[in-house]
Amino acid sequence: MVTLTFPDGAARDYETGVTAMEVAKSISKGLAKQVLAAKLDGTLVDASLPINDNAKIELVTAKDPEGLELIRHDAAHVLAEAVQELFPGTQVTIGPVIENGFYYDFHRDEPFSEDDFAAIEKKMAFIINRNDKFERQVMDRNEAIKLFRDMGEDFKAELIEDLPESETITVYKQGKWFDLCRGPHLPSTGKVGKAFKLMKVAGAYWRGDSNNPQLQRIYGTAWASQEDLDAHLKQIEEAEARDHRRLGRQLELFHFQEEAQGQAFWHPNGWTLYSELQAYMSRRQKEYGYREIKTPQLMDRKFWEASGHWDKYRENMFVAEIAEEDKVLALKPMNCPCHIQVFNQGQKSYRDLPIRYAEFGSCHRYEPSGALHGLMRVRGFVQDDGHIFCTLDQVTDEVKAFTELLKSVYADLGFDEVKVKFSTRPELRVGSDEYWDKAEAALKIAADGSGLEVELNEGDGAFYGPKLDFVLRDAIGRDWQCGTIQLDPNTPERLNANFVGDDDKKHNPVMLHRAVLGSFERFLGILIENYAGKFPLWLSPVQTVIATITSDANDYAEQAAEELREAGLRVETDLRNEKINYKIREHSADRKIPIIAVVGMKEAEGRKLALRRLGSREQQIISLDEAVIELATEALAPDQR
Repeated sequence: MVTLTFPDGAARDYETGVTAMEVAKSISKGLAKQVLAAKLDGTLVDASLPINDNAKIELVTAKDPEGLELIRHDAAHVLAEAVQELFPGTQVTIGPVIENGFYYDFHRDEPFSEDDFAAIEKKMAFIINRNDKFERQVMDRNEAIKLFRDMGEDFKAELIEDLPESETITVYKQGKWFDLCRGPHLPSTGKVGKAFKLMKVAGAYWRGDSNNPQLQRIYGTAWASQEDLDAHLKQIEEAEARDHRRLGRQLELFHFQEEAQGQAFWHPNGWTLYSELQAYMSRRQKEYGYREIKTPQLMDRKFWEASGHWDKYRENMFVAEIAEEDKVLALKPMNCPCHIQVFNQGQKSYRDLPIRYAEFGSCHRYEPSGALHGLMRVRGFVQDDGHIFCTLDQVTDEVKAFTELLKSVYADLGFDEVKVKFSTRPELRVGSDEYWDKAEAALKIAADGSGLEVELNEGDGAFYGPKLDFVLRDAIGRDWQCGTIQLDPNTPERLNANFVGDDDKKHNPVMLHRAVLGSFERFLGILIENYAGKFPLWLSPVQTVIATITSDANDYAEQAAEELREAGLRVETDLRNEKINYKIREHSADRKIPIIAVVGMKEAEGRKLALRRLGSREQQIISLDEAVIELATEALAPDQR
């Protein structure tokens, strides 16, 4: 007999060799229909695996994250079978689960196209309807290699050859088709369900190496229900409509070009947006006691060697050699060693701490060209970087203040859903356990007092200290990790930062690395997509367009625009000989201008404006004098109101 303990603490005895599916049937037939797999002492296993030892058992259904992952895993297997049935001679390679779906890499001389998707999806549905059982089979290593070689599946044979000798080789059959896989799997192909869709086809290299054969990667998505699939496809549709690269062109914000890969060319509209955000962040940081500094972009390699970055980040650093002086300089990939150089000028006392430096620091990091993605992944960027030099006893108060600043900034920018990931000591780390105990305790107190949802992320801290990462949620439910605060006693010591304590001895300060927005470029990409280009008035590059109904009102339109500009508003006039409805449509739908002021002879004679706000059909008739006061107040940044 074996004793199985359920999540609620209840324990039951079963015959040795019982399966999770049999356990589910003993509880109810309804539960048995829902069970996809099980967790034994936390390890995910097939529902058909015999259980021979006492264990804690959890029955996994499609409602569980593990259940959804299995659906996607097996959808990849079904895809592979469908492709090989439809396109004989195609070799299969690997097909992992990824976020929101799966992919499978195939080797085939002829290219796939999205035109093939309908036939492949139809064949997948047929395989799912066939409801073949997934059956696990353990194979001898050499027999498995020979089997796949004889089938012409050279990639699978190579995978087995590269596995450790001690590895158990397993294949999973679904009907007559089978694949090399560790498992576990669903009970049958029918459990995959019909809530799947193939999304795109792309190129890939075997094992990610460009020296290896090129493969074709088919991406798909799979969900537990049609409703979930529909919601996901709707989100993708919404995300495509909000794509910052498309909006960047449409709103004339920025562009990229091959001659400066991964670096944005900011246009007047985009630079206005950028500058307004930077000015806002500058004011907010000063409220919290930060002093802005500016440090060089090029520094001698000795600083990067001393800080440890040369060993860890050299392959991502851009280097400049000065042959005449026999010097090697590096464009900074981050700002921290530079900030320590500022701290090191002049002797510091414990009475001076904490010292808070902030910099909109221009950084450069090499990213492979294939990884570049608009503003989201670039080679040249600016960070709203800050470093706090303090004692360990001051950490909790400093982190609390930073969290307060971050929450306030995110709320001002339209992000109300924020959570915190608290990352603790990794296996490879510096410092004593006593230090880590104190550091983690200080951060935990601050995190718990933040009023934000805190998720423990064990073992994912930096090698020098624990950290808090802040994740915001945008308008269509996507999560973005932007802000961070990291506790670091290591770098100040390596770069000889010290202060005189109350014992008249020199001590190394703790350094808190912190950023609210992170990369300005990436955050602006997020901001563009969050607002779908419909920026709040204070951020909008053009805040108001005064559009005339008739040319007789042109002089008044120019006069009104000038008075609004004098009040600090960013205003344009549209005096073209076009119908007013055409002008309104263009400035609203295409340019997303927050306020359009329509003027004709009636408005000119009465010194009035007819205001139309983006997204509203209502019209507000207001005097020019009132409009100047009202709009100037409305256009103030949140911290200035």
